[in-house]
Amino acid sequence: MENQHIQRQWMLVSFDQFSKDQLVKNKAEINLTAEKKDGKIRGTAFMGCNRMFFNSEFKSKNKAEISGVGSTLMACQEMDLETKFAQSFEKMTRYQIEGHFLTLSDDKGNQMKFIAADWD
Repeated sequence: MENQHIQRQWMLVSFDQFSKDQLVKNKAEINLTAEKKDGKIRGTAFMGCNRMFFNSEFKSKNKAEISGVGSTLMACQEMDLETKFAQSFEKMTRYQIEGHFLTLSDDKGNQMKFIAADWD
């Protein structure tokens, strides 16, 4: 089943030990609005400092594949979120969309929760 609901801008609302305020302040988001090519979406992410980019594939049975994560190389004072996100993002192997929420999770049960930017 094609999931057209995935191709949106998603604001990160829950991840690791970061507070929602920190995530909002950093404008933490992933953008999956690019056109699908061969089932893959070339996405971008922003966690407060660098522009990040990646390849993503959202397959059947809620399987996700994230690869080729890279970013611009600016140094910022507050890099904790970006560093942690970069380390964790490629490990995400499953996705679930419920209403306006997207949850990514890895094989160990770590999760990232996003809300659609256009949900209101």
